Amino acid sequence: MQIRNVAIIAHVDHGKTTLVDQILRQCHVFRKGQEVAERVMDSNDLERERGITITSKNFSVTYKDTRINLIDTPGHADFGGEVERVLKMADGVLLLVDAFEGPMPQTRFVLQKAMQLNLKPVIVINKVDRKGARPDEVLDEIFNLFVELEASDEQLDFRGVYAAGRDGWAVTELENERKDLSPLLDMIINHVPAPVIQEGPLQMLVAAMDHSDYVGRIGVGRVVRGSLKVKQPVVLIKRDGSEVKTQARQVYVFDNLGKSEVQEVVCGDICAVVGLEGVDIGDTLADALHPEPLPIIAVDDPTLTMSFFPNDSPGYGQEGKYVTSRQVRDRLFRASERDVALRVEDTASADTFKVSGRGILHLSILMENMRREGFEFMVGQPQVIFKEIGGKKAEPVEVLTVDVPGDLAGTVIEYAATRKGEMVKMDQKDCRTHLEFRIPSRGLIGFRSKMLRATAGEIVMHHRFHQYEYFKGSIPERNTGSIISMHAGKAVAFALDGLQDRGTFFIGPGEHLYTGQIIGEYTKDDDLVVNAQKAKQLSNMRASGTDRKMRIAPPLKMSMEETLEYLNRDEYVEITPLSIRLRKSILDENERKKAAKRARLSDGLGG
Repeated sequence: MQIRNVAIIAHVDHGKTTLVDQILRQCHVFRKGQEVAERVMDSNDLERERGITITSKNFSVTYKDTRINLIDTPGHADFGGEVERVLKMADGVLLLVDAFEGPMPQTRFVLQKAMQLNLKPVIVINKVDRKGARPDEVLDEIFNLFVELEASDEQLDFRGVYAAGRDGWAVTELENERKDLSPLLDMIINHVPAPVIQEGPLQMLVAAMDHSDYVGRIGVGRVVRGSLKVKQPVVLIKRDGSEVKTQARQVYVFDNLGKSEVQEVVCGDICAVVGLEGVDIGDTLADALHPEPLPIIAVDDPTLTMSFFPNDSPGYGQEGKYVTSRQVRDRLFRASERDVALRVEDTASADTFKVSGRGILHLSILMENMRREGFEFMVGQPQVIFKEIGGKKAEPVEVLTVDVPGDLAGTVIEYAATRKGEMVKMDQKDCRTHLEFRIPSRGLIGFRSKMLRATAGEIVMHHRFHQYEYFKGSIPERNTGSIISMHAGKAVAFALDGLQDRGTFFIGPGEHLYTGQIIGEYTKDDDLVVNAQKAKQLSNMRASGTDRKMRIAPPLKMSMEETLEYLNRDEYVEITPLSIRLRKSILDENERKKAAKRARLSDGLGG
């Protein structure tokens, strides 16, 4: 049987997972009458809720006596670490582009990685049945993108199809009959090269990890040289060069959505190996008599770092199962083993862990998974990772693309300028304006939530890492203060009603508060400590006109990413399985004042 290894790459929401559903259906992966959920590859709850792919997954289909190993990759630049490692398993890429939107920043990011690995591209212009679709223009844009990315002549001579993934058809020319996806599958077989067969002792690069409660860690990768047999003695060559002698107890190849056990895996095939003690992503599985390592997977450095702490708020341990610093530490280090783009470090304090990642979304997905598993913890303000280049301080700069109604473009340009954003491109399409900026990563923290409010939710924005550049100067921090609870106890409607003109509240009447909890955003730039438990004075006198009519505005509920972007330096987000609360790092008001006074004195001495 012939083999083809293909990675599917696309921008978020261009229909990649829906197309995969149709490929699985048309290759008869499902039984007749079997009920199948939509977007079957988005197996994780978070992936289904957000409609994005977060972790890459392997599956295979059989078409015309060829096994096509397909690798579903995330479309968001924050999960670039996933993409970089799984592309190592492929010989070709299926590039999916929306027929209306054209190539987007994330498409460019992943395609660049594929070009560097010299993978053969097959283009799918998807959603050609969409209103406003412009397939011919998009094809030209894709060609220009290939030229910009300095593609080789061979890569520029790409093949492609027009498709509607949801309806399950693809055609090589728009006027052809729209029947099924066989033109696309034929193109994969004819234009993606078969894996190169290298004779010699075994070499396999572990590019992904799986886990089973019964057999422990499972290493997933592609056999680059030789073949792998069951019970074969092998050597695991770690990233640091150390060697561990072990044995491949069971070997599986991907078969439809599952795995099937085999006795031998030939060169070029992708497989899962059980029995490798302590296997990690980036390790090489080599022949016991000829242990030769493969090049380590190169991953871009993280650009954002945050501090994680065990929860020490007054209500700790009431909502979560795992609350100690040891449990939080173990969980973070486990996450870093599976995600090569995530770095976890111990600090001088035994209770503080420094976690670095690709962006706010990358880190917030980790936090969301932890809270769903029953963890309670706190995190501090996200900080950008600076570097030194040529003796000067340098910071990460991102490419930000914005799509906004024409009359709101000025608002976005003005705000981006205050965040040290430099506009490099501006296009008009119908009544919408397409803008492109080079903006420091620091300037992007809080940008999305601010602009969503300013444009009444009309803005569409994407960003990806560009490069490190010299420090751009200071960026104004949040210019509003926090409203802080003075006492512990339930919030009273009477008190909140009287404080409404001071700012926006994050909590509603009846919610249990503690001293030092942030319950709202103050309109001025300093903090305001309030008594949210103050009840109405009761007397036996009734007089008409003295009762005020209470009209309390609904509280502002922020998502995980929005709370992280909202934080100031002296604030934490408390994350539990049931709640996300904001609080001051020092809960007691008098202690906060003393700490602020000490900081001012040390700044004065330092100055």
